[in-house]
Amino acid sequence: ATADASTSAPTAFTNRSPALDAIDEVQAQAGAQTLDRMLQRAAVALADVTTPNREIYLLTDLQASTMTDTLELPSAGPFPEGTRAILLPVGNRTYSNVAVTDVQVQSRIVEAGQPAQVAATLTNYGTEPIAGYVASLFLEGERVAQATADLDPDVATTVTFTVTPQRRGWLAGEVQIEDDAFEHDNRRHFTLHVPEQRQVLIVRGQEQRTDFVELALSSELTQGRVTFEVETIAEDALAATGLGNYDAVVLLGPRDLSSGEVAALTRYVDAGGGLMVFPNQGAQAPDYNALFTRLGGGTFSGFSGTFDSGRTIARFDRVDREHPLFEGVFDPSSRRGQGEVESPEVYYAMNYSPGSGTEQTLIRLTNSFPFLHEVRHGSGAAFVVAVAPDPAWSDLPVRGLFIPLLYRSIYYLSAGESVQGDRLLLGQPGEIRLTGVDEAVTLRLVGPDGEEYTPEQRTLFGATLLETDATIRTPGIYDVRAGDDVVRRVAFNLDARESDLQPRAPDVAAVDLSTSTGIPTLTLDADDRAPDEVAKTIEARRAGLELWNVFLGLALFFLVAEMLVARRWRPEPAAA
Repeated sequence: ATADASTSAPTAFTNRSPALDAIDEVQAQAGAQTLDRMLQRAAVALADVTTPNREIYLLTDLQASTMTDTLELPSAGPFPEGTRAILLPVGNRTYSNVAVTDVQVQSRIVEAGQPAQVAATLTNYGTEPIAGYVASLFLEGERVAQATADLDPDVATTVTFTVTPQRRGWLAGEVQIEDDAFEHDNRRHFTLHVPEQRQVLIVRGQEQRTDFVELALSSELTQGRVTFEVETIAEDALAATGLGNYDAVVLLGPRDLSSGEVAALTRYVDAGGGLMVFPNQGAQAPDYNALFTRLGGGTFSGFSGTFDSGRTIARFDRVDREHPLFEGVFDPSSRRGQGEVESPEVYYAMNYSPGSGTEQTLIRLTNSFPFLHEVRHGSGAAFVVAVAPDPAWSDLPVRGLFIPLLYRSIYYLSAGESVQGDRLLLGQPGEIRLTGVDEAVTLRLVGPDGEEYTPEQRTLFGATLLETDATIRTPGIYDVRAGDDVVRRVAFNLDARESDLQPRAPDVAAVDLSTSTGIPTLTLDADDRAPDEVAKTIEARRAGLELWNVFLGLALFFLVAEMLVARRWRPEPAAA
């Protein structure tokens, strides 16, 4: 989009107008932003122009999907009085196009050497169906999976890939399809995070055992898989501990929780942290319920059974095998019946009743209370366990199920939203939230072409927030660097709406744009016309047609006619 505020002939297509120099800054700052933002900047530029003609020339392909940003807004101005817009549509063909519009890592738990599921969305924006369309997935530049699909017109189709990452760390990936008329959406970038270690905080309640949990998460038992860096603190040290440095927090039977601790734990989960809550036999129900309520969960209403009695009061009744937590945990041969799942003998258990929030019971006991329950809150999740990891509650700690269940629970909770990493759009502001980064370190973004950016950096509760702007215009994987260390990899992609190339009718666009901006908008067909012709047409619309030559011709015509009539006409003599 350009604006011309000059009083000379509108020859912006062939030479420079002095006012266009000011508009260059508008274009440079706008970059790949939406039309609305460019119009806002043009309004600011025109406010300082004193020439009588204030005009905005909009060269556009009238792509309907991206003009919506502007047309749905009440005004992109305010524009100075007398401003008008001239809409110059270019390109009169409608292209068929297939695009990769989204990529999602479906597996919540991703480990080196273990298969993970990745889903890609393909959208056919053409008018004809396509059979056997091929899509490929690349990881670290190597093709590792391929899928085919039949694509119906104007329908989003999901294809699934199974990939097996071979190393840990932040891996660069992309889904690629066949070449077509619009090549920029034929690949979509994503990141896959295979963690090397997780920071876990264990909060030990009064008179609670931590040995079984610490053993299950020890490097000796997790050898060859992700390493958990475990730190154990006493219950009374929780209030003074910064939770943002940990990937997961285990509340191992706190007796009570202060309002400040409840607020800190809630903020931690909301920001993407993982929380696992084990009960204490002397737990204060109001404190636990305050935490559950803040997380959007249910209520704790007492206990079933007798502590350290050895008398079984419940066993597993139902297990949600479809939950990602249980992938590979149970022997497939046991799927014939739920009763064949190895179940601990429960002697004493917390009675937790689910609420109406985003919750899911993963394991239910025969007494109808949950044994393992998930509560989703914000970007994170919390697990509520009915028994503590202590033989006085159940024989779970000495069962073969205990270690894989606890390992995967902590892995699941500590994954947060980081399995896939951040996905941002080109030309739009974005945010990258980082934990465990020194606040004093200046972070940089390094693009695929080596170009560096220094985004705005702010410190939040237990995290660092990077704010990106619209200057990033090259798609690909960007490294977030602290010095020479890569702390995160981020995928930047084209806005999926750019892939829908269907145009809006010029007359409809002009009316809608005029209504949105409050300035009169004219339409001029610039397609397949020479720049000089377009300039002359614009000038004619601005100043009108010159009619002096028309009137001069008429005057000459009537003069000649008068001469001819005078030469041939003879007056008749008057009658006597």
